[in-house]
Amino acid sequence: MVANMGSKEEKFQELDAFIESLPTIKGELIRVLHRAQHIFGYLPEEVQRYVGKKMNVPTAKVYGVVTFYSYFTMVPKGEHDIAICLGTACYVRGAEKILDAIKKETGIEVGQTSADGKFSITGLRCIGACGLAPVLTIGEKVYGRLTPDMV
Repeated sequence: MVANMGSKEEKFQELDAFIESLPTIKGELIRVLHRAQHIFGYLPEEVQRYVGKKMNVPTAKVYGVVTFYSYFTMVPKGEHDIAICLGTACYVRGAEKILDAIKKETGIEVGQTSADGKFSITGLRCIGACGLAPVLTIGEKVYGRLTPDMV
């Protein structure tokens, strides 16, 4: 997730340009939210309201989509987002111990971002790499067959 470094106004202009480039906005809410998160780095209430207004979708529906999918976030993420899978396969193979080691190393809890903005921790239900359990991602790179001492 790479946030555009421009002003807020420039970010909204970039989002407008993306929405206007779509042949139709019907059925494109998730795609627009992905782009908005890419531009802003996260999806605060202001951005959700804006997307809803631009797409003629109730803000409640936008919020429902944002909170349903684990990819979306309503809080700023750290430069390095550590997302640990807590799904069944990973959990029974020690994901909780991996998570404890990460929390100890970073000094933050799940859902938090370090004070320096370097790290954030996210808990996910499944990332689809059960054969490598326990797994986590940092950015878009997947790390599997982890042990606490590897943290």
